[in-house]
Amino acid sequence: MNGIKLVVSDVDGTLLTPDKRITAASIAAVRKLDAAGIGFTLVSSRPTVGMGFLVEPLALCLPFGSFNGSSIVDPQLNPIERHTIPASVVKRCLAVLDEFGTDAWLFSHDRWLIRDIGGEYVELEQRAIRHAPDVVADFAPHLQDVSKIVGASSDPVLLRRCEEAMREVVGQEATAVRSQTFYLDITPPGHDKGTFVEAMARRLGIATAEVATIGDMENDLPMFARSRLSFAMGDAADAIKRHASHVTASNEEDGFARAIEMILRERDVPPLP
Repeated sequence: MNGIKLVVSDVDGTLLTPDKRITAASIAAVRKLDAAGIGFTLVSSRPTVGMGFLVEPLALCLPFGSFNGSSIVDPQLNPIERHTIPASVVKRCLAVLDEFGTDAWLFSHDRWLIRDIGGEYVELEQRAIRHAPDVVADFAPHLQDVSKIVGASSDPVLLRRCEEAMREVVGQEATAVRSQTFYLDITPPGHDKGTFVEAMARRLGIATAEVATIGDMENDLPMFARSRLSFAMGDAADAIKRHASHVTASNEEDGFARAIEMILRERDVPPLP
């Protein structure tokens, strides 16, 4: 593992505990990376506004990725690179979500739009991203500036079928992948967590072979494929683990910190206590 110069981590299910906390061990691990001269950043399906609370405790100084890497922002949440979904594609995506009866949300750089304040995951999302939604009667006036569409459903089988149908409808015009078993994310075409890794490597003047990544879901696979080392969380599905070079503990067992510990140990840095 010698030669790692950057660690890129997912957020939900990876860095954060199930109740959306950063543990003391995770904060200590990031500080250890900094002391070892290894950069650290995040890439998440979260909206930009849902990542700001992570900046201070982790002392983030590098740009990080939101909306599955289709937006890159600085630690002050100012856009560095931002892509949106074409309005015509947004319209088609919403039709598919409505057909399957999933709750539909739209995200722009700084807004979260919903049609139903009583949607089954609205309260959970509000707590998770620490940002309130704007309720609108109709999405039609808001199709021109969409960074992400979410279909939310507590029925995982239905959402998988919806994901398959969505991919048929959008083709190469958007990316449709689940970030949680209950969230289907549709993001701008040609950008994912893998392209974020490549963009950060270029920005830092390093090779992707000098990057390690940590994640737990299907949307993390593109960054696994573009990094030298990849760590799947212990509670990830077996299909995700098969694509990772290592498997760490779960996010309830400080799996993120343990993955960092492994990288640091190979750099002759004392492991975390």
